[in-house]
Amino acid sequence: MSKTTHATQTLSKLGAAFTLHTYDYDPDAESIGLQAAEALGIAPRRMLKTLMAEVDGKPVCVVVPSDKEVSMKKLAAAFRGKSAKMMRPADAERMTGYHVGGISPFGQKKRVPVAMEQDALSETTVYLNGGQRGLQIEIAPEAARTALDAMVATLTD
Repeated sequence: MSKTTHATQTLSKLGAAFTLHTYDYDPDAESIGLQAAEALGIAPRRMLKTLMAEVDGKPVCVVVPSDKEVSMKKLAAAFRGKSAKMMRPADAERMTGYHVGGISPFGQKKRVPVAMEQDALSETTVYLNGGQRGLQIEIAPEAARTALDAMVATLTD
């Protein structure tokens, strides 16, 4: 497995401190984020999942703990929109340049607004996808927020 991805290159260019972790990706897992957390032996709240969505038809990236579900109502409100829905997987892959299960919020092909769950900022470090299946980036949540230029909001129920 290559440990150099657009995500790791982006963080390196920004001078962000991070650590890489690999694990055995299970494509049949019910929840990819929960499976990754279990494989790495960390609390699910520290494993953040990257979701691509649309608010009023415009693409956005959402970063939330793997043990939570995004509230479409709260997501729409965070971006001052009326409605939100998940992006189709094929559209998410085309927009980000990553494959589902390996979508990182860092180094996406097309830059879109990012929202990060407020609760994630209370962790010492968090894990985000490194740009390929089975690769996770461990980083301080504030460093991730800065690198993503993400807004912070309560996005889950």
